[in-house]
Amino acid sequence: MTNQSVAAGVTLAGVMAHCGGNPVGAVKLLVGAVTSAPGSTEPYAALAELWRDRRPELKAGLEGDGSLSSVAAQAYFLFLDGDMDNAVMALGSVAGARPDVSWGAAPWFGDERFLGTVSAEALAEACLRTLDHAHDLDSDEMRERFAPWFRAIDRVSRRSPVPESLAAMARLPRACGHYEQSFALCDRADAVERVMWTAVARASTWRAMGDLDRAAAAFEDALALDPHNWSLCLDLGDVRAEQGDFAAAAALAEQGLRHEPQEASLRAAAAAYRTRLSGSPEDLRALVVLAPEIPNTSYRDLLIDYACAGPGLPQDLVAEVRRIRN
Repeated sequence: MTNQSVAAGVTLAGVMAHCGGNPVGAVKLLVGAVTSAPGSTEPYAALAELWRDRRPELKAGLEGDGSLSSVAAQAYFLFLDGDMDNAVMALGSVAGARPDVSWGAAPWFGDERFLGTVSAEALAEACLRTLDHAHDLDSDEMRERFAPWFRAIDRVSRRSPVPESLAAMARLPRACGHYEQSFALCDRADAVERVMWTAVARASTWRAMGDLDRAAAAFEDALALDPHNWSLCLDLGDVRAEQGDFAAAAALAEQGLRHEPQEASLRAAAAAYRTRLSGSPEDLRALVVLAPEIPNTSYRDLLIDYACAGPGLPQDLVAEVRRIRN
């Protein structure tokens, strides 16, 4: 959108709010201008004026409205009210829903009042919300759109290096392929205190880069910090399976089951890895029973692929299991 178009949209919003008596409609029109020109100051100035002049009507009209335009506007209104934590979490939800818009280019997002006040915990939660919809963020375009987030992460993590929060923040740059910052956050967190979540963040980054040896070593560090964590047993077992070490993978799944014997994903992984190792039809049938209980279908299909490659399995049974996958 050109500057002229933005100005026209702002003018129309003003007419809608003051002459048409529809401030909520004006807000949505202004957020439309923001999506087209995220770094423009004019729509935000108009939103600030509306919030100052028509706050009761806007609060009543926007309450309970979970639309993207409403949440984006409320993020800015929360900033205006000094509630930086809820402002950034709202913006994280918006960025997760529409990562094709550079929401972080908003003038308020780089404002010193925001960067100097927002908590590490709230920024970490906002980063997680940007990933809620599982969009592919690993591209030059996405790295450019999320550059303001990377700057905010760097600033807040230096000011308030809470290890668990830094580990959560590391997920956003990792998803964008910005691995250097992900590792830098882990190093910054470890300088304060070594915690399990940082080791997991480091392991996940190595895994995303395809370095399975370093990923396994980092997961081992995480498990040493939290030896009763069944999920870590599964994560490390899955990496060992990727490395082709199905004996270690099966042993790790069994280790996890000692801590959480009813966990379906662990039981399925143990059955799949034993099948790949020994060609046991009984374990493959156990996987068939467990397959519907695995919520992640991609993971279910991966386990089926591993199991069906076990030695000496009856081909009719393999065909039956493959039908579940397909």
